[in-house]
Amino acid sequence: MSREEILKRLENDNDYYGEFGKQFISNSDIDALINNPAAFKKHEVTLPILQGRYFHTLILEPEKLGDMMIVKASSRNTNIYKDAIAESGEQLLLLEKDIELLKRLADKLMSNFEMYELISYAGNVYEKPAIGEIHGAQWKAKADIFGPEYVIDLKTTGDIGKFKRSAWNYNYDSQAYVYQTLFGKPMVFIVACKETEQIGMYQCSPEFLERGNAKVIDAVIAWNKFYGPDASLDPNDYVKQEIL
Repeated sequence: MSREEILKRLENDNDYYGEFGKQFISNSDIDALINNPAAFKKHEVTLPILQGRYFHTLILEPEKLGDMMIVKASSRNTNIYKDAIAESGEQLLLLEKDIELLKRLADKLMSNFEMYELISYAGNVYEKPAIGEIHGAQWKAKADIFGPEYVIDLKTTGDIGKFKRSAWNYNYDSQAYVYQTLFGKPMVFIVACKETEQIGMYQCSPEFLERGNAKVIDAVIAWNKFYGPDASLDPNDYVKQEIL
């Protein structure tokens, strides 16, 4: 299969996140590879992830919103919600109150002229995939927005004042390194705060990218040990070792 054919398939979310896409390492694999190799490619759906997915879709691909199930329930403890989970087979579903917040955030973001210009520029490409070799392993990425000057990623956060710290905890530094390497353009994060509804824009320093590169190197080392063509270790035998 040619590179162009692979990229075309990766435009489809089912292929990107499904079995076809698992032949590549992605930034979402880094935490497992570094900290728990047995969990490689086993991604748990959390409420922030689900909220972020809806936020992305609302801004970039609103025509796909109908594919996302919303529950008309006051909380996730109600029988209505539990029945919806059982019927859908999903791990987690959004409530109407979640959607109200995310719509306010999207309105706040798109009413800002600078943000609107960055996101809505006519030359932008949304949900653009990329593949390539980094430190000897094959990686994939999908840019929220591939623009003329930047690769832009949309994020939601519970506390924008702690976003710089969260960027380390959630491996946004390694994401920036991978995306800048594969797409060949500087990475910019546009962030919407779910608590204050404040909007932020974050560019990446050389130090931030170097920290990300270090994580990518560690992830590739772990992948080679446990999953690469010459893997010699069982990921279930991994023992985490640190000095306190």
